[in-house]
Amino acid sequence: MTWFRRFGPGLLVTAAFIGPGTVMTASRAGAEYGFALIWAIVFSVLATITLQWMAAKLGLVTRQGLTVNVQQALPFPAWKTISIFLMVSAIVVGNSAYQTGNVLGAALGLEILFGGNARYWSLLIGLLAAILLQTSGQRYLQRLLVALVIIMSGLFVATAVWVQPNWNECVSNLIRPSIPTNSLMTIMALIGTTVVPYNLFLHATHVQAKWPNRNALHRSLREAAMDTSLAVTLGGVVTAAIVATAAAAFFATESASFTNASELAAQLQPIAGRWATGIFAAGLFAAGLTSSLTAPWAAAIVLCDAWGWRADDSDKRFKAAALAIVILGTSVACLFRQSPQATILFAQATNGILLPLIAIFLLVTMNSKLLGEYRNGWFLNLLGGFVAVIAASLGALNVWKVIAALVSNT
Repeated sequence: MTWFRRFGPGLLVTAAFIGPGTVMTASRAGAEYGFALIWAIVFSVLATITLQWMAAKLGLVTRQGLTVNVQQALPFPAWKTISIFLMVSAIVVGNSAYQTGNVLGAALGLEILFGGNARYWSLLIGLLAAILLQTSGQRYLQRLLVALVIIMSGLFVATAVWVQPNWNECVSNLIRPSIPTNSLMTIMALIGTTVVPYNLFLHATHVQAKWPNRNALHRSLREAAMDTSLAVTLGGVVTAAIVATAAAAFFATESASFTNASELAAQLQPIAGRWATGIFAAGLFAAGLTSSLTAPWAAAIVLCDAWGWRADDSDKRFKAAALAIVILGTSVACLFRQSPQATILFAQATNGILLPLIAIFLLVTMNSKLLGEYRNGWFLNLLGGFVAVIAASLGALNVWKVIAALVSNT
């Protein structure tokens, strides 16, 4: 596993967004719209690389986390207070939504394997995540879970190559992006499952451990940029492969509007055969449980930084913050009356709507005097601004359509 240790936090970013939300959302995108939304994946990958690179540079130059940097970058006390309130609110809401999707995703995997009710499995997953976060057990279990996720991801990519997707159609949808009827929620979910707001906070913190202060800064920045670009691109390839396999298995068929998550395993049958269902379910469980540990942990880092506490998993306040996210997300997963697939889709869309807020705070900080000569140039500002505007526009359009639908039904 020596080669694995060479990777930096970019791989953590990828592992965080290749979860059950990505599998479910990308599968639905391919099944219902074919390759029409492939542009949203490319946009999400470019947006993730842009924002994560900014967060990495911020952490390496200032040797501080994103939350602390935002507080120092804003000139007035009132702005600092408002920014912390908004960031904490966004991360708590966003990570709770993610946690709901993570718990439900893991529960769906167990439901496919053993039967039963996903809500009862959700309670078990929540209890397991809570126990692991309060102990050191997660460190030993996570390697096995990540290995299962890698196997499932590899099979999706191999299957996508095997089924030989229509590359001309892929290119056509990249050149002429479109928003098919009733696809806005899915587009927001694709963005929300890839450009994960809490990953920006994680990245700014973890680069400091991977590239210590004793290293030459210019070399650390170069390595971090390469690490981020390669890892996130790899995640984008996996997401696109899931869309391709779903399009081949379901699009333009009677199964396009599937309601049973176990049907999604059909995507892997060209490669895995009769083992497809078991592999898909095990991978979904592993992805869900792994992310169920990551999301609360990231939220705890943000909360501790905001209140000046020690962001360390040996601190009782850190553990309490992580436990609160687990309880909130699990409670919603157990009580929500919509289908698990719809809940996961909604959770990803919620994070897509929250993204512009975090992106704006990051952009403001990247242009502050804290970074000195390493402040953003016009090109990075243009890219970051474009990402924020597109995400905000899609989010606003989605909210407007929901309001219009509610009004028309009254």
